[in-house]
Amino acid sequence: MTIKICVFGLFHLGLVTAACLYKKGFEVVGLDPDETTVYNINVNDTGLPISEPYLKETIQEGMFKRKLHFTNDIKDALKNTDVVWICFDTPVDNNDKADVTYVMNQVRSLFVYLEPNSVVIISSQLPVGSTRSIEAEFASKHAKSVTFAYSPENLRLGTALETFNNPDRIVVGVCFPQLNKEGKTKIENVLKAISKNIEWMSAESAEMTKHSLNAFLATSISFANEVALICEQVGANYKEVERGLKSDLRIGKNAYLKSGSAYAGGTLARDIVFLNDISYQNNLRSFLLKAVNRSNNEHKLWTLHTLDKELKGVEGKNIAVLGLTYKPNTNTLRRSNSISLCNKLVLRKCIVKCHDPLIKKLPKNIKHKYFFNSSINRVISNVDAIVIATECEEYKTLTPDMILKTVPTQLVIDPNGFLEKQLGNSPNKIRYVSVGRR
Repeated sequence: MTIKICVFGLFHLGLVTAACLYKKGFEVVGLDPDETTVYNINVNDTGLPISEPYLKETIQEGMFKRKLHFTNDIKDALKNTDVVWICFDTPVDNNDKADVTYVMNQVRSLFVYLEPNSVVIISSQLPVGSTRSIEAEFASKHAKSVTFAYSPENLRLGTALETFNNPDRIVVGVCFPQLNKEGKTKIENVLKAISKNIEWMSAESAEMTKHSLNAFLATSISFANEVALICEQVGANYKEVERGLKSDLRIGKNAYLKSGSAYAGGTLARDIVFLNDISYQNNLRSFLLKAVNRSNNEHKLWTLHTLDKELKGVEGKNIAVLGLTYKPNTNTLRRSNSISLCNKLVLRKCIVKCHDPLIKKLPKNIKHKYFFNSSINRVISNVDAIVIATECEEYKTLTPDMILKTVPTQLVIDPNGFLEKQLGNSPNKIRYVSVGRR
């Protein structure tokens, strides 16, 4: 018998989850409270709210085969549904504070419609204790048996379908001792289609795993960037230092120690804030966690400070910014470091020319601030500096000859060292600067 799954919340996490579950052979219905979101998904030429490689094609295929459909009707979506997968992207404000109430209210809206003996898997980022709190609230209001579990998402923008389908493992937390055999079997039947490596634990431990993982990655990035800045001052090359660190077995070759841009988007910062709030509520003094976001926020200014230093002041200069999205292979501008940089340059009276391969036009709130063009050559012509802000594959076609076509020498700021092989070896004509090397 085919398992029917309802994916609730249709932005990045929900759309990727729905598409991948369809490809695994499940019958999937996508549910979202926003009528415009559902309409745009159902009308193919309107486009999806987010871009991911193969996402649009997979969704269109599933809809064509009538194995995947999208609706606003909660009652219809949950009828005869075995598993409900909560996939709202938890909203975050400019201070990295998550709007947990929004997600919790969305889950509550399902209570009356949940089928007896169904399963609710929560993947939205919520603070530790949320799953048990939801389970207890449901049990106090409804007599029917429903299993609640937490399985933290582990997607990466730009490669989301690949990471969903090929996880290192799947963490799943359940509410002991409430878990029953039927509920566990349903969870296994879904998750084992994705990975045989399932790490079972309590709901609190699974929630804490998500907080800890993102906090660890954020700490690693901040550590690498701080060491890289010291390298710049003493003549060391951080890429060589990174190689030295990773060759130590106590650290390992897959360690998250690449220097470059500050982390952005809110995902990592959100869990740092979650942990800091929990620490405060329990009268703990978590000095390290408090410092991580502060370090990262300071590092967000590296590109602006470097432009200021290399150009002896940025006021009135023409700056080309290549890449506007939060990450490559996606069209998300939300919480983008590149957009933040452009805004700061405009405030410093710079003329900002920008390009991004996945952005067709700028949003209304910023389109009047910058000169946006779909031609890379036009954007980089007659400028005082070029910033490689997002690691888009299209920019690997840039050559010294293209960059020097209209100017005799050029400053290239490439925080991540993305184009070092192409552009970093012509010191007389291109002044190439990246984080961690002089």
